[in-house]
Amino acid sequence: MKATGMIRHIDELGRIVIPKEMRRKMDIQNNDPVEIFVEGDHILLAKYVPTCIFCQGTEDVEIFKDKKVCRACRKELTETL
Repeated sequence: MKATGMIRHIDELGRIVIPKEMRRKMDIQNNDPVEIFVEGDHILLAKYVPTCIFCQGTEDVEIFKDKKVCRACRKELTETL
């Protein structure tokens, strides 16, 4: 993990502002979803990218029965049934 030297305070509602420079670098726009992970004693943020539960692809991913599945895997599933 690289230190940035930027310090932000958490407000009374538990919010923190991600600096504009970091949002630009990570291509995070207003209202983009962000995933939150905990690793040891660190909190990690990552731009959310939906991935297929079967192939981990990111193209044409849709929700099917609460699971993310890409078009290619859906097609393969229907052909094998």
